[in-house]
Amino acid sequence: MSIFEHAVVGLIPFCIIVGAYFWACRDVKKYYSLIVITVMATWVLIVLGAYVRLSDAGLGCPDWPGCYGNLTPQHSTAEILAAEAVQPGGPVSMAKAWKEMLHRYLAMVVGALIAAIMFVAWRNRRRWEQSVILPTITSLAVIFQALLGAWTVTLLLKPAIVTSHLLGGVTIFSLLVWQLSRQPRAGKWADGIMASGGVRALALFALLVLFAQITVGGWVSTNYAALACGDLPTCHGAWVPNMDFVNAFHVIRPLGIGPDGAILTLDALTAIHWVHRVGALIVVFVVGGFAWRLFAVERARMAVAALLVLLLLQVLLGLSNVWFSLPLPVAVAHNGIAAILFACLLVINLRLAK
Repeated sequence: MSIFEHAVVGLIPFCIIVGAYFWACRDVKKYYSLIVITVMATWVLIVLGAYVRLSDAGLGCPDWPGCYGNLTPQHSTAEILAAEAVQPGGPVSMAKAWKEMLHRYLAMVVGALIAAIMFVAWRNRRRWEQSVILPTITSLAVIFQALLGAWTVTLLLKPAIVTSHLLGGVTIFSLLVWQLSRQPRAGKWADGIMASGGVRALALFALLVLFAQITVGGWVSTNYAALACGDLPTCHGAWVPNMDFVNAFHVIRPLGIGPDGAILTLDALTAIHWVHRVGALIVVFVVGGFAWRLFAVERARMAVAALLVLLLLQVLLGLSNVWFSLPLPVAVAHNGIAAILFACLLVINLRLAK
C-alpha cells in the first residue's frame, strides 16, 4: 500500500477510538451503550467471517492487510481480473475480494471500539469502580486475533489457524458479554442465581463441553467436511462408518493434505464429521441435563428457556445443513447461533457464581 493508504488505515481506527472514548468517558450510560454496540458489531463480524469462509472467499485477497497491496479491491481490479482469468471459479474474484475486505474493515472497527472500551475503563476505574482486567484482556485478545487473521491468509487457510481464528472470535464476543454483565445497568438478566455447588459444577462442565463442540465444529468447517456424511441419522449407511482418525485430527498440516503429503481421504473427512455429530449428542445430553437441573430454580427459568431455545435452534440448523446439502444461509446461521448459545451459557455460569 502507498504511504497515503497506510495513513488512512491508521487514521480511521484512531478516529474511532478517540470519538468513542470522548463520547463515553464521562457517562456510565453511554459506556454501557458502547459495550452493547461493540457486542453487536462483534457478533456481526463472526457471522460475516463465517460467510467469507463458507463462500470460499478467504483468499479473495491473497495478501494482508491490503488487497494486492491496495486499500480496496477496486484499486486492484487489474490484478484480480488477471488472477480470475488464470483460474476461473477459483479463490480470487472481485466479489470474493470485496467479501474478504469488508470483513477486514469491520474487524478494524471492532478492534477500535474494544480499544476505546479499555481506555474508558482505565480512566474511570475508581470513579465507576470499573475492573480494567476484562477490557485489557479483550484488547490483548484482539491483537492476537489480528495476527491469526493475517496468518489465515498468508499461510493459505491452514485448518489449525482458521479454527483458532474462529475460536478467537467467539472468545472475544464472550469476553465482551462478560463485561456487559458486570455493568451496573445490566439489569435482571445479569442478576445472581442461588444454586448448589453441584449445579455450579455442572454449569461449568456444560460450558467446557460446548466449547469443545464449537472447536470440533470449526474443524469441520475449516476442513470442508460438513457434507462428508450426506445421510441421517447414519453416515454412509452405517452407524460407525469407515474412518481415518489419525489424519483427520492431525493438527499441523495444510488444507486438504494429510501429514504424509497425500490428499486427505474421504475416510478422514468422515471421521471429522462423525465426531461432530457425536459431540452434538453429548452437548444435548449435558446442556439439556444442566437446564433440567436449573429449571427448578424459579429465578433462573427465563435464562433456562433462552438456553433451551438456542440449543434446539442450533440442533435444527445442524440437521438442516445435512438435509439440504449445506445451504449458505443455514451454515452461516449455525456459526452465529453457536456464538450466542455459548455466550448465554457463559452468562448463566456468571450468574451462578455471584
